[in-house]
Amino acid sequence: MRDLKEFNIPFIGLKQGSHLFEYEIDNKFFEAFNFEEFHNSKINISLDFVKKSSLFELTFSAKGVVNVDCDTSLEPYDQEIDGSFSMIVKFGSEYNDDNDEILIIPHEDYQINVGQFIYELIILSVPSKKVHPKVLDGTMDSEALKKLKELQIGNENPIEKEETIDPRWDKLKDLRITEKNT
Repeated sequence: MRDLKEFNIPFIGLKQGSHLFEYEIDNKFFEAFNFEEFHNSKINISLDFVKKSSLFELTFSAKGVVNVDCDTSLEPYDQEIDGSFSMIVKFGSEYNDDNDEILIIPHEDYQINVGQFIYELIILSVPSKKVHPKVLDGTMDSEALKKLKELQIGNENPIEKEETIDPRWDKLKDLRITEKNT
């Protein structure tokens, strides 16, 4: 990942209080992370950066659309995303991002790059199973869906099913088990 300088926030010159940063994200942003699953993207990020005397509170909000392939039909569609994420940034002796909600940066740092946090927010806001809306409402007409219906278990014709039974198993139907009273 190359350095995304436009996502650097030089906090050393900021006054205490709330500051709003806004970013427009497109596919060029994802190229920096070598992420190529989105055909197109247009996402607005809003970052509420609250500077306090000994820490920062960051609240990220993402709203927009990414064009992705449906996992079922492989057809591209626009997936709306809407997500938010909050974290606290504290100062310490060395960088530590072991906790998802608390980031510790060295005392000598004078800026923070929020690009990685924006990337993670967007990726986690996209559903893990991406399904085209037309697949959900049953109006999708694609070759992939037709093939899936053909291969679906339980879609067999009962007449064909009887014809495919091995005749050796039919002999077992003739056996009757009788219970003995003891």
